[in-house]
Amino acid sequence: MGKLDGITVVDLTQFLPGPMLSVMMADHGARVIKIEPPGGEPVRGQGPFENGQSVWFTQLNRGKESRVLDLKSAKGKGELIALIAEADVFLEGFRPGVIARLGFDYEAVGKINPRIVYCSISAFGQHGELAHHPAHDMAVQALAGFLSVNDGPDGAPVVPGVASSDMAAGLTALSGVLMALLARERTGQGDYLDIAMFDSLLPWCAHTASAAIAGGPAPRSGQQRSLGGAAFYQVYRTSDDHYVVLGGRELKFAVNLLTALERPDLIALAEAEAGEQGVLIDFLRDTFAQRSRDEWTAWMAHKDVAFAPVLDFREALDAPHVAERGLIRLADGRHHIAPPIRFAGDPPWQPGVVPELGNK
Repeated sequence: MGKLDGITVVDLTQFLPGPMLSVMMADHGARVIKIEPPGGEPVRGQGPFENGQSVWFTQLNRGKESRVLDLKSAKGKGELIALIAEADVFLEGFRPGVIARLGFDYEAVGKINPRIVYCSISAFGQHGELAHHPAHDMAVQALAGFLSVNDGPDGAPVVPGVASSDMAAGLTALSGVLMALLARERTGQGDYLDIAMFDSLLPWCAHTASAAIAGGPAPRSGQQRSLGGAAFYQVYRTSDDHYVVLGGRELKFAVNLLTALERPDLIALAEAEAGEQGVLIDFLRDTFAQRSRDEWTAWMAHKDVAFAPVLDFREALDAPHVAERGLIRLADGRHHIAPPIRFAGDPPWQPGVVPELGNK
């Protein structure tokens, strides 16, 4: 029995933030009714595919029901009204103003079902200067300042490897929906959430943009401890053109590594200000370039140093840790990343069925 058994979600969202929110609810027992337009959500056609379904679609839509509704038709609107009347949560991810034109803004939905928790997810929120600006994740990261420190050695921003604002919005929205459901237990009243990708991502800069938050200058990667200015929070190339990282700046790690490398004279540099550790960074760069990634991994095995080899996704997913934690499950001929939230009293998790289009 899942923690969210008995909760019904009507989900009009597509792509990443909303579906991530609702799949986490489905993984824990909620009934999620995915409303798709005629032809289906575009992600269904996004390869690669495994056993007839998009892998992307599989990860974010397992365990849901699929309903095809044309919300511009009287029939589609009527069917949605019937679902809303019995739902606990309503999710939409249209650009601001679209859902109102369809006749399903919070005012309208709240009249149908005053207990419903209604969540809108958009790039920049339902009001404000940027509300109607078209954007996916990278544009949001650019406007929020994050892309400026997602830069290469030449200082030029590069395409980020993680859709951070999408994922931040999904997690933030999930938290807000669960809070609203908890409050409803006391008040009997639903609520409305205006969740923006921009708003959700911004708090994630607390440790990297502290000076800017306080009214000072923007961070620059080479001068910031967590962004490339520190020797012990740094990426190094190995002799076989792979990479390793030092991922902990605590002095004990510097003492342990530099003593093992017979360079205790450089320990003091590990305490220098970020941007002033160039000599130490150069030494470590030259040192790591002398052996292969696997040789360094073996050498570091019994040393107390925050070190890791840089793995690609194939290597990472095949690593023993993933199997030991049960993080990949196979069901219906498809691989699933297991939910990160697991409760001690729950039975072993099994992936829900990935719905075919229109499959209840």
